[in-house]
Amino acid sequence: MLSAVTTAATATGRSVHPAWWVAGVTFLALVGAAAFRAVPGVLIEPLQAEFGWSTSTISAAVGLNMALYGLTAPFAAALMERFGIRRVVVAALLVVAVGSGLTVFMTAPWQLILCWGLLVGLGTGSMAMSLVATVTGRWFVARRGLVSGVLTAGGAAGQLVFLPVVATISAAHGWRPAALGTTAAALAVVPLVAWWLRDRPSDVGAVPYGGTAADEPPRTTGNAARTALAGLALAARTRVFWLLAAGFAICGATTNGLVQPHFIPAAHDHGMPVTTAASLLALVGLFDIAGTIASGWLTDRVDPRLLLLAYYSLRGLSLFLLPPLFGSDLQASMIAFIVFYGLDWVATVPPTLALCRQHFGARAPVVFGWVFASHQLGSAAAAYSAGVVRDVTGSYDSAWYGAALLCLVAAGLSISIRRARPATAPAEEGAAAADAVVRG
Repeated sequence: MLSAVTTAATATGRSVHPAWWVAGVTFLALVGAAAFRAVPGVLIEPLQAEFGWSTSTISAAVGLNMALYGLTAPFAAALMERFGIRRVVVAALLVVAVGSGLTVFMTAPWQLILCWGLLVGLGTGSMAMSLVATVTGRWFVARRGLVSGVLTAGGAAGQLVFLPVVATISAAHGWRPAALGTTAAALAVVPLVAWWLRDRPSDVGAVPYGGTAADEPPRTTGNAARTALAGLALAARTRVFWLLAAGFAICGATTNGLVQPHFIPAAHDHGMPVTTAASLLALVGLFDIAGTIASGWLTDRVDPRLLLLAYYSLRGLSLFLLPPLFGSDLQASMIAFIVFYGLDWVATVPPTLALCRQHFGARAPVVFGWVFASHQLGSAAAAYSAGVVRDVTGSYDSAWYGAALLCLVAAGLSISIRRARPATAPAEEGAAAADAVVRG
């Protein structure tokens, strides 16, 4: 289908590079997968009301979801190398749909952990930021930073823009129709991915956007698990990897782990209606689109380390100022926080991905998958620990202040990353040794 579109466009003199079609479908896939990830923060209270489960019990399922969302990413990147992007994404969307659909039958916490934690975690993890890294790495040479920003914004904003929809459906009809609605959103994307998404530019007789045929990464046919572990073995020998992983773990802890699942119940603790709090998080998603696209544009022009220094420092400041802003009435100060925080939500992804490319070359998608795994481990830890803090102290305040301090740590880690040498390709230089370690 893409080849037909490209041929027709060329014949009329108005060629649209197929890379943009692939990017568009990838954007929709990320949004569709993100739909179910919007559910946890909205449904904590309905699940508590129906089943009597504690915040920490529900947070355990959310934490498992987030951990698997990250740990699946490097293996998904390797599977995309072995079997192709389209097959992996279609399978992942179907797993998400099954996991979200089965939640309507659950009656015990272990079923919540199985469906919400395990299945949805595995499915969404297969379409995590490693998908962004793979698509931009194969299909783009020019505008990589901008495209990675747009795709990242799609995945992150999708989680938040769905919130008011899920909250409204849940309030009017119960949480089960809300869960089934997100199942439908994931299934709706499957035909688009199957029809439009292609694995490589050469599959449609094209070259990467802004590049040549030599810029398309070589095909690999090795074992996917070995490829993922070889990437980790190589990256773990470098200081850069650990600095990126630690900083990104804090990024996950202070966004997906803390704010996404706990902002709504924290606001409700202060008398704010759930639908209002959900709408505020949706605004975070809208401003996140602008912030992440702008970050991608800046990443093409500014030292990524400086961008991360600014992003983490400003995020820490905003979280430190958040607790006094909660109240039953919506104040201008809270709106200001939402706008500011939204612009910074996942603005860290384009510069982090750029640093992975600079330091790890062709193995960047797999290495970034492991860096993203640390992001989600941080998310999981924060999601669970914030629930425990709420159960023990009756307030989320300590969680907000702790997250603010962690952001300052991430800022320091990021600026301490060394500059990459232009000709450096450590992904190739240590590949044989890393593979030997995995086989050994």
